[in-house]
Amino acid sequence: MEIFLHADTWVALLTLTFLEVVLGIDNIIFISIASNKLPEHQQKKAARIGLLLAMIFRILLLLGVSYLISMKDPIWTINLSWLKAGVTGQSLILFAGGIFLLYKSTSEIHHKVEGKGEEHTANTSLKKKTLLNVITQIVLIDIVFSFDSVLTAVGMTNGIQGALTIMIIAVIVSILIMLMFATPISNFVNKHPTIQMLALSFLILIGFMLVTESAHLSHTVVFGQSVGAIPKGYLYFAITFSLLVEMLNMKMRGNSKKG
Repeated sequence: MEIFLHADTWVALLTLTFLEVVLGIDNIIFISIASNKLPEHQQKKAARIGLLLAMIFRILLLLGVSYLISMKDPIWTINLSWLKAGVTGQSLILFAGGIFLLYKSTSEIHHKVEGKGEEHTANTSLKKKTLLNVITQIVLIDIVFSFDSVLTAVGMTNGIQGALTIMIIAVIVSILIMLMFATPISNFVNKHPTIQMLALSFLILIGFMLVTESAHLSHTVVFGQSVGAIPKGYLYFAITFSLLVEMLNMKMRGNSKKG
């Protein structure tokens, strides 16, 4: 194809693939925590199904990208003395996803902190959670993460020839990369309780970011102050820094046990 004879195409493809993988880490963390409630032999299956569904949702949203962009138009407006907003379809999806992540993460943290013991907790979780139940949760969050991912991809490839082809290839390649690393990441998160708690805390941050992004897209003004979006770079820096500190703690605990 002619578009792949241009350097701009390859730069956009590599950049977008990398970005899709970075954005997909949130998805992997959620999938690993959700699938941990299943029997061990079903966890890999849930992770694979979850990531394949994420790829399907992203491609479908890319094919319907014109409709996606049109969802910027306000569905209804709020005009109170202390609150003004023009609610859009995009903002509703991000708000619902953010609230779902906040609820899911805080309930998981509460469950782990207030549990009646690891053995009792594990047995109860396995009885209550089914593969269909977990996949349903993964599908819901896939839609939200796919929505955010596609909007980013559209913004990055705007004006580039063959943008749709580039975006679809980037999505497929990024999902294949994530499928390769999903199991190791999932095993690592589930093996270390402190990492799992850190991952749940990250999901709370991401949920809060989605809520503020929703308010930003709605041009929300509260008591005369506009709600701005939280730059994703700040969020990912905080997550990376926290992980590095936890890695040092794990190394130190390992050295203490050897001593």
